[in-house]
Parts: sequence; C-alpha cells; structure tokens
Amino acid sequence: MIIPKLNKLVYDHPKAFCSIVLLNILGKLIEKVIVERIQFIVAGNSFIYLTQLGGLKIKTTSNAGIALTHIVYLGWTKNKSTSVLTFNIVQFFLLLNHHLLIIILRKAGLEPKVALFFTDYLVKRKTNYTWNELSSLNFKANVGVGQGSALSPILLALYLSLFLYILEKHLKNLKIPVSFISFVDDGLIISQNKSIVISNSQLFCSYNILSKLLDSFGLIIKHSKTDIFHFNRSHDIFNPHPSISLLLEVLFSGLKTHGNT
Repeated sequence: MIIPKLNKLVYDHPKAFCSIVLLNILGKLIEKVIVERIQFIVAGNSFIYLTQLGGLKIKTTSNAGIALTHIVYLGWTKNKSTSVLTFNIVQFFLLLNHHLLIIILRKAGLEPKVALFFTDYLVKRKTNYTWNELSSLNFKANVGVGQGSALSPILLALYLSLFLYILEKHLKNLKIPVSFISFVDDGLIISQNKSIVISNSQLFCSYNILSKLLDSFGLIIKHSKTDIFHFNRSHDIFNPHPSISLLLEVLFSGLKTHGNT
C-alpha cells in the first residue's frame, strides 16, 4: 500500500511516499511467535552486536541517547572532546539480500530447519502495489523485507549485527579507535580525542571503510544526511578551525559540520 509521507511540499516524486506491506492477520500472529523465539535465542548466545539498539525488545531510542550521553561525559572526565558522525542507510528494509540473510540466520545459531523456513518464506516472493483504487500486476520481490512485517525489525538487527562485527574487525586491524551506536537504519561513529583534527581524520577513515563495506552488503548510505557533531566541555566559544570544516566539506562531498552541541 502506497501512503503519502506527511508535511511534504510536493508529491511529484516517489520519495514523497512510503510503502507499507499489508499482511494476513493470522500470518502476523505466526510471525510474532517466530520473533519471540528468535529474540530469545540471539539474546542467549550474544549474537547481536552490543550497541545495536534497534529492532530489539526493551531497547528504544532512549537507550541510544543515554548511551551517547554516558560516552560524552566519560570522555569529559578524561579531558577529551567527543566527535560523532551520523549516517543513514537508504531504504534498508527494501535492500536486504535474502540469500545473505539466510546465511546470517545460520550464523546466529538458529536451527537448520528455521533457516530452511526462511528460504521458503523470503525467496521467490511476489508482491503488488496499491495506490488509492489502483493496483499493479504481481511482480517478483527477491530482495527486502516487508516494512509492515513483525519479522522485519529483528531480521534487520541480525543483518546489521554481522556487518558491525566485520566493520569493528576492519577498524581494529587498522588501529582506528572508534566506537558505534546503531538504531535500525541510523548509526553513529564516535571518536574521542583531545584534538578535533585527530577525531575528524579517524571519522573520515572509518566513514570510507563503512561506505565500501555497506556496498558489499548491498546497502547504501545517504550522504546528504551525514553530519558531524562535536561535544566539547569548554565554556569558551567552540568553533573548529575553518580549514577543518573546509577539508570535511571536500572529503565528505558537502557534509555539514556543527559546532558545540
């Protein structure tokens, strides 16, 4: 079902609308039972990345805010500023690769018959779009998960957790000391240093690796939504040197930099 997004000035392009999957009620109940079991299993074997806070029980946006606040204050006790680069994954629900997702489900410790269920559940699917009274013909939907499905949040969390483990390993090998907080399709790369120049260079390198790795997972960053925030305890006017801002504008293809937050 195609639904217009709120408060758009014009509705003459596809991004002004969102698609919500309408499913059978009994099917939704069965999905919720499956979600409960998957959450129980992955909570027990610690497969979910520690700071992946989206799509999981008892974890909300408040947890992400509290975690970031704790990191910022902890840095201040060490006389360090905290620099944060935010990123957004475009159309995360729609771009998940089914075959890779099934491999991830096996790695997450689910029994083979569960992975087999998802092979039948996700692969060779068909869908159609309905806009007001108009409906399209059925067509293949071999990527993505339905945004109205109860299974979508946990499947996205599992998909992203494996990605975050691999990203962490890459950055450790390169000795880039950054950390992450992720909430569904939004994420933070966090760097703490006494020098903002060092933090910015670490964030830039991490962002490049992140972008390339996401490409290999079939996912894309929306660069226009990427921002940098600096949390500084100084009571003086805080404004990074213009050369830093200019450098970031060039390196991040027009990304904005922000002052004291």
